[in-house]
Amino acid sequence: MADWTEIIIKIKADSIDKAADIANMTVPYGIYIEDYRTLEEETWEIANIDLIDDDLLSKDKSTGYIHIYLPAEENANEAVSFLRERFDAEKIEYDIDESLCKNEDWENNWKEYFKPMKVGKKLLIRPLWIDDFDPEGRKVLSIEPGLAFGSGTHNTTRLCLETMEKYIKKGDRLLDCGCGSGILAIAGLLLGAESACGVDIDELAVKTARENGRINRFDYPKLSIMEGNLADKVEGKFNIVVANIVADIIILFASQVKDYIYDDSVFIVSGIISSREYDVHKALNDNGFKIVMKNQDGDWLCFACKKE
Repeated sequence: MADWTEIIIKIKADSIDKAADIANMTVPYGIYIEDYRTLEEETWEIANIDLIDDDLLSKDKSTGYIHIYLPAEENANEAVSFLRERFDAEKIEYDIDESLCKNEDWENNWKEYFKPMKVGKKLLIRPLWIDDFDPEGRKVLSIEPGLAFGSGTHNTTRLCLETMEKYIKKGDRLLDCGCGSGILAIAGLLLGAESACGVDIDELAVKTARENGRINRFDYPKLSIMEGNLADKVEGKFNIVVANIVADIIILFASQVKDYIYDDSVFIVSGIISSREYDVHKALNDNGFKIVMKNQDGDWLCFACKKE
């Protein structure tokens, strides 16, 4: 049986739905939610009985729990940091308990599984601790995720990288909102962008992204990383804007991004679970964007959009 790390998030019941959308970004296969708000009504609808175990009836209906199970090859530190950052940004009250599931060294165990990885046709993601590898003519992006989201292993990050490869041109200016480890901004430079700006609300992510930039020999002004909420501190316009964040934030940002793009710019959004496709699609359409490319991996979606 595989080793697992269990992350348990205690949350106020009225925040469960929004928190669950965020939690879903850390795993591709779903989460387990304890939500007792409608227990009695649902039991009656399903079984037409009102006999429920006393222990269940006594559950606190004002509180819920989200359970996330990460396999040994996943960086639990990265997931926890991402959850804290996004919950704080959404002003969701929470308490995270990280428990071990048959894994004595989960903090570093995932590194054993993180090998150099080809993405698209041009990139190779290389963990910083591995020196013996063959790039096979690809651009090499060296990464130390640390506690910031974005190692390249998650479906949403790979979808973004594959989509960026199709649209980035030499000389482009790129903006990455919610940059995490900086992987997308750095990849943009390797793919030919003239400059890249990354923004994240989390101080630790900003520090990690700057360090990853230096590892790949990119620094200010070619690569600028700043702490902020979406693009609130950003100036100027960009040829490529990337947002690998949760659906609700994409929907919000869709109404703001026009201030930062040219008429022919490409707006790439990812981190969208299939159940939220309609909501994101509608928000993009309502704000004058046409989806010109859809990239999908399992239940995860990435859209490339242009102004209509």
